[in-house]
Amino acid sequence: MIEVRVPDEQEGTKAVVRAWLKQVGDTVAENDPLVELETDKVTQEVPAPAAGVLAEILLDTDAEAVPGALLGRISDEQVQPKSFVPKAEASPVSAERQPVSFKPSADQETRLSPSVRRACLQHGIDPALIEGTGRNGRVTREDVDRAVAAATVVSVGEPGTAQPQQFSAQDIPHDRMRLTIAENMVRAVSDAPHVTAVFEADFSAIAAHKAALAGKGTKLSYTAYIVKAAAEAMAVAPAINGRWEKDRIAISPTIDVGVGTALGEKGLVVPVVKDAGGLSLEEIGAKLDDLTRRARDGKLERSDVAGGSFTISNHGVSGSLLAAPIILHQGQAAILGIGKLEKRVIVREVDGQDAMLIRPMAYVTLTIDHRVIDGHQTNSWLTRFVEILEGWPPA
Repeated sequence: MIEVRVPDEQEGTKAVVRAWLKQVGDTVAENDPLVELETDKVTQEVPAPAAGVLAEILLDTDAEAVPGALLGRISDEQVQPKSFVPKAEASPVSAERQPVSFKPSADQETRLSPSVRRACLQHGIDPALIEGTGRNGRVTREDVDRAVAAATVVSVGEPGTAQPQQFSAQDIPHDRMRLTIAENMVRAVSDAPHVTAVFEADFSAIAAHKAALAGKGTKLSYTAYIVKAAAEAMAVAPAINGRWEKDRIAISPTIDVGVGTALGEKGLVVPVVKDAGGLSLEEIGAKLDDLTRRARDGKLERSDVAGGSFTISNHGVSGSLLAAPIILHQGQAAILGIGKLEKRVIVREVDGQDAMLIRPMAYVTLTIDHRVIDGHQTNSWLTRFVEILEGWPPA
């Protein structure tokens, strides 16, 4: 028997089995996608470590999958598949809607995971009528949940009670990513005392440098400059790049900067620019472009989101001027927030006289774990960060 195990890289987040792509008794080739695991960050396919027959599934859909846990076993001998008999559970759909009998085609049968097949049987839904959003159009459990929600209106409450609670097609069922994000947010706030400091930064020098490089054919985002400046600012307060441990404050040996990337209604992921302190501005820009593109295409690997020591939330790209506190990423001591970049009137001294100038300004915040970092370190770091941005040398 060949064991199939959960990959070791998990970065402290809870993974669950999202769906098995093969059933007991199915023949598999080496590196065939075998099972999907999901965290709040990524969905990862675990490939078959060898060719053979899937002999046993030990962690089924929705089971927690800790690093190294045994998922199943592959045999080089034929295995008799176990028949699945759905439990007679009460369906949450309206009593007026009767289950629809269906028999999947042979092609459908091979494309449906056990979780999807079970949900379709339970709710009486023909999977052929569901538009799949998975790879190659495969129907996922989330697709079934959306179909159930869109097809039903359920009243909760006994006859004679006041106003029953209504669930309609406009409601959004929780998916596993949203539930895991919620769990992590609650744990982060419970574990770490959050404190936020607010500065503002003039992006005139960055804008001039960015425009000069663009004229030479090199296009960089503002985020690339922010990552570079944040990495350089770590020199004045190394604890910003650390984390709380029971017996010490652990300082990361490298500056690995996570950058929050929005995925629309699906939440967000935080791909990590590894060793940002050792990269040039152009190298940071190239890595950001690659990570952002793969994040939005759903092609990030688990290693792409693991190992961050510091995080940047550029919430200003969606119009926010200021956000505080921004919830700390698990296992980190600080998170930088960048507000909307907009032209504002500011007062500066010019030739010994006060003058009103119009400059591209943004609020910058640093939310810290107050167990690890004090106000002096926070303000020292922000002061240096703003100095780097405002004093960026010409291209």
